[in-house]
Amino acid sequence: MTAGEMRERVAFDRRTTVDDGYGNPVTGPFVEQFVVDARISPLKGGEAVMADRLTGRQPVIIKVRWSAATAQIHPGWQARDVRKGTPFNVTDIANRDEKKIYFDVLAVAGEAT
Repeated sequence: MTAGEMRERVAFDRRTTVDDGYGNPVTGPFVEQFVVDARISPLKGGEAVMADRLTGRQPVIIKVRWSAATAQIHPGWQARDVRKGTPFNVTDIANRDEKKIYFDVLAVAGEAT
């Protein structure tokens, strides 16, 4: 993949924990960690993908370059298309090229809250 194919800007956000006022940690809002160039590709085919589309969810693969920052991404984080504002719930991470150059972030649009 060339740099020209990384056309989207994606922000990755991690949920914070805050004190509820009684000393108990509760989940707080998402906080932006970093913004990177990426390629967002919708998944095609398969029964599960078609079922997700019927419920308004679109599974996607977000391809990013490996870096110290992107290596921190975990399921439960939120990815956000910076230009369109579309949030994605990160569900899995895969290192498909096995060379630490690029890796795939499996995410679902229409699900992140």
